[in-house]
Amino acid sequence: MLFKIFLLLTIVPIVEIFILFKIAEVTTVWTTIALVIVTGFVGAYLAKTEGVAILTSIKRELNEGRVPGNQLLNGLCVLIGGILLLTPGLLTDITGFTLVLPTTRQLYTNLIKRWLTSMIQTGSINVFFRR
Repeated sequence: MLFKIFLLLTIVPIVEIFILFKIAEVTTVWTTIALVIVTGFVGAYLAKTEGVAILTSIKRELNEGRVPGNQLLNGLCVLIGGILLLTPGLLTDITGFTLVLPTTRQLYTNLIKRWLTSMIQTGSINVFFRR
């Protein structure tokens, strides 16, 4: 697991820098910098508005006496997406936007649910309920 995190934290930035250099070759350095700044601002705004909507939904579900499972997964996706959108780079921005936007975020939440379900069924993770 540690090796996978190491690869993620070294390979992704190298690929991102390479892509940004290629964009700068095709356009200009200033256009590339503007692209990074604009996607950061737009991403932060989207993450904030989606996050507020999810928090409102979580509060509503809690007030109705329900456990907000789906909304917690949505919140996790928006949080990760917001972090990726604030990270300079094109690949992280694309991934971040797909995590923040509701239509594509549903794909991630379904994937997380299937992953958690398989971990519970295989015994890789245990879930205990207290009363």
